Amino acid sequence: MSNHYYSDKPQVAHDRRATEAELRGWKLRLVTDAGVFSKNGIDYGSRVLIDAIELPAGAHVLDVGCGYGPIGLTAAKLVPDGHVTMIDINERAVELSRENAKANGITNVTVMQSNLLAEVKKEDFDAILTNPPIRAGKDTVHTIFEQAYGHLKMGGALWIVIQKKQGAPSAKAKLESLFGRVEEVTKDKGYRIFKAVKLEEAPLG
Repeated sequence: MSNHYYSDKPQVAHDRRATEAELRGWKLRLVTDAGVFSKNGIDYGSRVLIDAIELPAGAHVLDVGCGYGPIGLTAAKLVPDGHVTMIDINERAVELSRENAKANGITNVTVMQSNLLAEVKKEDFDAILTNPPIRAGKDTVHTIFEQAYGHLKMGGALWIVIQKKQGAPSAKAKLESLFGRVEEVTKDKGYRIFKAVKLEEAPLG
C-alpha cells in the first residue's frame, strides 16, 4: 500500500514532470510526480467534475483527495473572493498542490495533509468536491460521504465523480441515505457527477 497514491508516504522513486492543462478557461501549469493519483495527466473523471461544478460567489470549498491540485485550484479560480481547503492523505500530493498553487499565483487556498477529513475543523463549507479514492475501497468512499455531511453548512453541496462500473449506483444510494437531495448533474463516458445537497429534512442516520 505504501507504493499506492492512497498512502501517507509513497515509497516509489520520484518522477517529476510538468504538464499544462486548460480548465474552465484557465491555463494551469501543474507538476506531477510518481506516487500520486493520475501522475501522467488529469484523469477524465476529474475533468468531468471540474466542468460540472457550480459554486456560489465567495464560497468556502473543501477538496477531498486533492492530489496535485487540479480540482481545488480550479475551484479557487472560480471563487476568487472565496477560499478552498485542499486535503490529501498523501504527503507528496500535498507538497505538489502547494507548489502548483504558488506557481499559478493562486493564493486563496490552504493545503494540508489529512486522513479523510480528520484534520478538518471547519464545519460549514458551502461545497465539498471529491474524486474519491475508489481503490481504497467502498468503506473509505462511504466514510468520506458521511464525514462530508458533517462539514457542510445547511444548503451546502457535496459534488462527486464516480464511474458506473466502479460503484455509482451504490454511491448514489449511500448519498440518498445521508442527504436530503441527490441529483445526477451529468454523465460522460461512464462517469457520473452527483450533487448531494444537505437539507434540514435529510434522513441522516
